[in-house]
Amino acid sequence: MYDVIVIGAGVSGCACARELSRYKADILVLEKEEDVCCGTTKANSAIVHAGYDAAHGSLMAKLNVEGSRMMPALAKELDFAYDQCGSLVVCVSDEDRPALQKLYENGVANGVEGLRIIEREELVAMEPNISDEAVAALWAPTGAIVCPFGLTYAFAENAAKNGVKFQFDTTVTGLKPIEGGWQVETDHGTLETRLVVNAAGVYADDLHNMVTGEDPLTIIPRRGDYFLLDHTAGAHVHHTIFQLPGKYGKGVLVTPTVHGNLLVGPTAIDVEDKEATATTAAGLDEVRAKAGIAVKDIPMRQTITSFAGLRAHEPRHDFFIGEIAPGFVDCAAIESPGLSSSPAIGVMVADLVSRSLHLEQDPTFDPVRKGILDPKTLSLEERNELIRKDPAYGQIICRCESVTEGEIVDAIHRVPGARSLDGVKRRTRAGMGRCQAGFCSPRVMEILARELNLPLSEVTKAGGQSKIIVGTNKDVY
Repeated sequence: MYDVIVIGAGVSGCACARELSRYKADILVLEKEEDVCCGTTKANSAIVHAGYDAAHGSLMAKLNVEGSRMMPALAKELDFAYDQCGSLVVCVSDEDRPALQKLYENGVANGVEGLRIIEREELVAMEPNISDEAVAALWAPTGAIVCPFGLTYAFAENAAKNGVKFQFDTTVTGLKPIEGGWQVETDHGTLETRLVVNAAGVYADDLHNMVTGEDPLTIIPRRGDYFLLDHTAGAHVHHTIFQLPGKYGKGVLVTPTVHGNLLVGPTAIDVEDKEATATTAAGLDEVRAKAGIAVKDIPMRQTITSFAGLRAHEPRHDFFIGEIAPGFVDCAAIESPGLSSSPAIGVMVADLVSRSLHLEQDPTFDPVRKGILDPKTLSLEERNELIRKDPAYGQIICRCESVTEGEIVDAIHRVPGARSLDGVKRRTRAGMGRCQAGFCSPRVMEILARELNLPLSEVTKAGGQSKIIVGTNKDVY
């Protein structure tokens, strides 16, 4: 019997696992996909929100501010990309100034540091490409950007380093209370645990409602469409640019990314299908139409890809975290600002679990994780020395992002490591560039096959049946 089973390996589940690994406990993370970071976490705005938007007094507001404050130190401890570039909420009409003032006052009440309203002259000095209609903005210097993949892998790898086990391609099909804990039924057999953490993203309501008929959760998948622009557009804005929030959230944003791209989106479209991550023409048209409200002359012709993600929206618009039955802890309805809140979510859940199970802290816990070495960050002398020691770091596999074979091999052999093209892409950016893996895919496939001792025909794009080839030319002769 495990002490804790965490269901879901998104950023919330992995943050919980990492914080729980501070205790003496046998912990397992179950994930229905082939890797961590395969659901909501892999397709979002990559923003660390300052915390001025969530309703004052809500759990969402509390954890957003706490999580945002934790990020700078955490980025150093776990070695992931983070840039405190600040954010601007743009007001394009004097009639909307009361709403901007209200947002400012809400942020102050939430405890957000450094907030102030700036006028057009200062705004244009900060952002030359701001809309000609912009009259003022809310400036939040604690706003930031992050790599959502890097953050999640950092949590997961540090959790694994401290003894947490991960089991992928495993779907939870049922939950049954037993003496001293829970029986967790899956499509790969039955497991037993003293306590369950429900971090199942858009499926968290299904698990919640299996456990209790009181206060049922209803999670509505909310689709967001995005455009990702090339590095050539990355400096079009220098801060994250929001529009004043409306009925469906923060509207379409324009932001640089930590990797030098420009991200535009998302929409907020409620759907029924919890796997409906395909973009639509209407959704992308909406992004194009709204993006120019706050930022002018966006070079949309520099788009290299579009994508969509699902947010786990609950109509009451708050996080649901708590022990709803003996040995069953919800970590549910984690929509935006869930990424920003994830460090604090992990701490809150770990505290609940440790008190429920009377866990002891583990003095051997190691909080440090070292990320994948990027040779581009080294001096010429250091890089040459690295290549002398390991020639794989001299072999460029992805030309667009200058990713080496050494980085890909490192990504594969980490725990948990890459097992697919997408797993490599999210960890190293091989395939993230302008050609969108058109050049490097065959070489990455060969490296995966070699390092995992697989036939080339078994290498997948994203696990499951997403195989890329069916055989080798002339192999039938």
